[in-house]
Amino acid sequence: MGKSKKSKACKVPKTECCISKSKCGRCPLRMLKEGTMPDGFTVKKRVVVSTKNGKKASKKDLQKAA
Repeated sequence: MGKSKKSKACKVPKTECCISKSKCGRCPLRMLKEGTMPDGFTVKKRVVVSTKNGKKASKKDLQKAA
């Protein structure tokens, strides 16, 4: 009987930073610094934006990318 490997799901960043002193696990600023932000997204003024058009990213967009 083989062991099944559980795939670790990628964390999806929040669309906006909550500005807490201790950064949460999904903080876009922390994820950007660690390099775990999904490809095609960046953070400007504490808001996740698309690198293609510079517009705000929606939850759907982030889930597709992750």
